[in-house]
Amino acid sequence: MSAEEKVEEKIALPVGVTLDRFIKRKQEDFPFASGELSQLLRDIALAAKIVNREVNRAGLVDITGAFGAENVQGESQQKLDVVAHIRFIRALKNGGEVAGIVSEEVEDIICTGNEWSKYVVAMDPLDGSSNIDVNVSIGTIFSVYRRITPVGTAPTMADFLQGGEAQVAAGYILYGSSTILVYTTGHGVSGFTYEHSLGEFFLSHAHITTPTTGKIYSCNEGNLSEFPETIQRQVESYRQRGFAARYIGSLVGDFHRNLLKGGIYLYPPTKKAPNGKLRLLYEGYPLAFLVEQAGGAATDGTRRILDIEPESLHQRVPLYIGSLELVEGITGGDGG
Repeated sequence: MSAEEKVEEKIALPVGVTLDRFIKRKQEDFPFASGELSQLLRDIALAAKIVNREVNRAGLVDITGAFGAENVQGESQQKLDVVAHIRFIRALKNGGEVAGIVSEEVEDIICTGNEWSKYVVAMDPLDGSSNIDVNVSIGTIFSVYRRITPVGTAPTMADFLQGGEAQVAAGYILYGSSTILVYTTGHGVSGFTYEHSLGEFFLSHAHITTPTTGKIYSCNEGNLSEFPETIQRQVESYRQRGFAARYIGSLVGDFHRNLLKGGIYLYPPTKKAPNGKLRLLYEGYPLAFLVEQAGGAATDGTRRILDIEPESLHQRVPLYIGSLELVEGITGGDGG
């Protein structure tokens, strides 16, 4: 690099690779694709920008607090849950590349009217939304499938119940101190940070790999007495070995931290939720796909998450996810 180029580098730092450009470069990873999946991912990014704006002004307008209704899970909806749901559904409908959507917020498949589209999406529009009132990180999780029903027809449950191995893309958006979109298409994991002044996501975390082990565990220890005895012993083992307990009640936030730093997230079955509380299609599957692409693992305690056969759209599952050695410690019972 010449002296002149070095001066230019100092006074005008390159902004880097945008998400849009990155997606276009990676389109060749899909021999069957002709641009639809790339456009779909850009539509998700657009909705993320809009939701990011809503999150940032949540304390200034009346979108914090409870909405006054329950979602299909029987959980109290927050106003921002509803806002995020509307924003993502609208973006995916208008984008034209998605035939159907399953959302945590509604019971049935949402048909977009784009019956000639090749893809369907399962998503949690806003995970951890109860944290918004206290300014703690929240997120969006999404999973993309290539539909198996004929194009030109309405999507059915069969399109969504293909199993975790059939995902063609998955990711999450974390709305925190910065907003970051992390996704995989089965060719590694990449992260993009939102630059507000330019209105673009830029590549900030290329080729994400998670440490094979770590010293962080994340679980709701308020429910410890309801955990299976084997998991109670695991948690005690973590304490004895000097692990740090980190849990903020936002799956995306806890997962993202452990993905980068190494650790394990645990949401076991309890007496109140004997089948687990997290949803397989739009929480378990997409995060399991991501973590495996990054070198980690995900299990329900006995089975690999991506091997579980789906039975319903809102099926629940226990989840242990994170660094490979720590997750193997759950299935092997040796504490990692």
